[in-house]
Amino acid sequence: MDKVTKTDAEWRAQLSDLAYKVMRKHGTERAFTHDDFPKAAGVFTCKGCGQPLFDSHTKFDSGTGWPSFYAPIDETAVGEQTDRSFFMKRTEVHCARCESHLGHVFPDGPAPTGLRYCMNGVAMEFQEKEDGAA
Repeated sequence: MDKVTKTDAEWRAQLSDLAYKVMRKHGTERAFTHDDFPKAAGVFTCKGCGQPLFDSHTKFDSGTGWPSFYAPIDETAVGEQTDRSFFMKRTEVHCARCESHLGHVFPDGPAPTGLRYCMNGVAMEFQEKEDGAA
C-alpha cells in the first residue's frame, strides 16, 4: 500500500474544520452527529485518502452515537496504538494509509470478534455497492 503524506495546509484545504480536528488533531465529534449513513451494502472509506476501512456488513448499532463495526475490512486497513489521553488507556485506531485518526477500538463488541471499532463518522465516506442491497 502506498502511504499518503500531505502538508498541514493540504489537509486543511481538503477537510472541513471538524474533519481536520478529528482526523489530524485526534479529536472526537459529538455523539449522534455523523452516524446517518445509508443502510445499504457498501464500504466505508477514509475521508483523507479513500482507503477502504469497513464493510457495511460489519456495522452494528452500539447505542453510542458513533458508527461502530466489529472488524475492519482487512487487518492491514487500520493501525492501532495506545492512547493515554484524558487519564485513560485506550486503543486508538488510525488509517494505515494516511495515518488519520478514526476513533478507538474497545473489547465490548458483538460476535464474532467481541470488538467495537467506535469510529468518528466525519472521518469516513460511504461508497454504496452497485446493487445497493443491504
